Amino acid sequence: MSLEELHLNLRNLMSDDYDQLKALMDAVYHDIGGSWPKHTIDKLIQEFPDGQIAIEDDGLLVGVALTVQVDYDEFSNPHKYDDLIGHREIILNDEDGDAMYGLDVLIHPDYRGYRLGRRLYEARKELCRSMNLRAILAGGRIPEYHQHADELTPAQYIDKVSRKEIYDPILSFQQANDFQVKRLLRKYLPEDEQSRGYATLLEWNNILFEPAASVLDNKPTQVRVGAVQWQMREFSSVEAALQQIEYFVDALSDYQSDFAVFPELFNAPLMGLQDRAAQQDQMGAIRFLAGFTERFKSELSRMAVSYNINIVGGSMIEVGDDDRLYNIAYLFHRDGTVERQAKLHITPQERRDWVIEGGDELQVFDTDAGRVGILICYDVEFPELGRLLADQDMDILFVPFWTDTKNGYLRVRHCSQARAIENECYVVLCGSVGNLPSIENLDIQYAQSAVFSPSDFAFPHDAVLAETTPNTEMIFFSDLDLTRLTVVRAEGSVTNLKDRRKDLFDLRWRDWSWKSGANLED
Repeated sequence: MSLEELHLNLRNLMSDDYDQLKALMDAVYHDIGGSWPKHTIDKLIQEFPDGQIAIEDDGLLVGVALTVQVDYDEFSNPHKYDDLIGHREIILNDEDGDAMYGLDVLIHPDYRGYRLGRRLYEARKELCRSMNLRAILAGGRIPEYHQHADELTPAQYIDKVSRKEIYDPILSFQQANDFQVKRLLRKYLPEDEQSRGYATLLEWNNILFEPAASVLDNKPTQVRVGAVQWQMREFSSVEAALQQIEYFVDALSDYQSDFAVFPELFNAPLMGLQDRAAQQDQMGAIRFLAGFTERFKSELSRMAVSYNINIVGGSMIEVGDDDRLYNIAYLFHRDGTVERQAKLHITPQERRDWVIEGGDELQVFDTDAGRVGILICYDVEFPELGRLLADQDMDILFVPFWTDTKNGYLRVRHCSQARAIENECYVVLCGSVGNLPSIENLDIQYAQSAVFSPSDFAFPHDAVLAETTPNTEMIFFSDLDLTRLTVVRAEGSVTNLKDRRKDLFDLRWRDWSWKSGANLED
């Protein structure tokens, strides 16, 4: 039969299909009793119609998948096939079950080789996701085991099939469709002589499952990020700077953004409020700038609440309890909470001209729109930090930056893209533009802000979700689908986080609580 002759249609099984179904089951299951009686199939269709899936070719039934709902806790533990069967061969469907159980998958002998089984399995998975069920379970026969039973235990046989040293038509197929062997079932189907009564308990885990008890508390899976490619400009007063900031927060809020993002040290032009002679003292100028931080924190927190938007406040200079200077990114939640992330790695220029110190804490922040991390500019060039954040289930990494030249910008950009790929997360890169020759160390800026994604089929071909015009003040937006991150981490073309060789290497955060007095987690 040629592919051109096929006219396949995927649909739900109907009672009128029984005669064809019986013939198909009798042919496939001739060694273990053949077909179910009609009243069994009718009852199954009546109780769980969506779970009975068929493929027809011009009206000929060529593939079938029969499924029931079950209680996960009961059937993820040892059980027998008979536990699914009630009086008069009625298959026990639990309409309140939180999992699906795959009973049978049958393909007409003349239609094998067309991957129809895979179509049926994908339809089952889609149904499982749409019903928000925990998993698909199945008791899988191992029909080739009888050929190896004299020299291999069932566990050894399963291991060799997993390693592809032995081919088993059922187990090999199940594993190729992302089912994992959870345990060995004994006396599962005693009449199955080919499997010697053994079976594997297989499970496909629905990574999108949300427990019913928490449905009302679920965080959104669609997150809108808005960011400002900010122009460094001279301000006549602090009020003028705050007015410009509020203008952008208002605009981003009007577009219903969940986050408003600003660049690193975006209030640095306020150093220009000093007279020119005072600006020559760079240490004095940066401490002068730090004097505005508390007011900015208060005003940005007010804006976050008033405009109902989380604000990543770029970064600002803070005088610590030790009277040293730190470069701090503040996260202003729209519920009024304020959190902070210090820049950990200080550039030679910051250390030399401003004597800024590096912080010693790193964390992921829980927000109402996902778990986020912040790495300020130079920090993103150290891959260990992104990985430590990814290990805490970070969804979005914000990178406020400030670079003066294109080569400096490209270091930040390329490292940010690498963090998105290796940590399977979104990265939001936000920088400043413009020239301020009258202010020391603010002469020139270069930026092209962007949003990066993992590099896989669910994302843009170049893994760039949004990008600004270089060196132009503007706002930009990107809608981030957090569900896609969940899927790519579990089922992507590559799964970087899952495939790490932790048997060879690991990464830990060193506890500096003895130094800072903070309670840090390893």
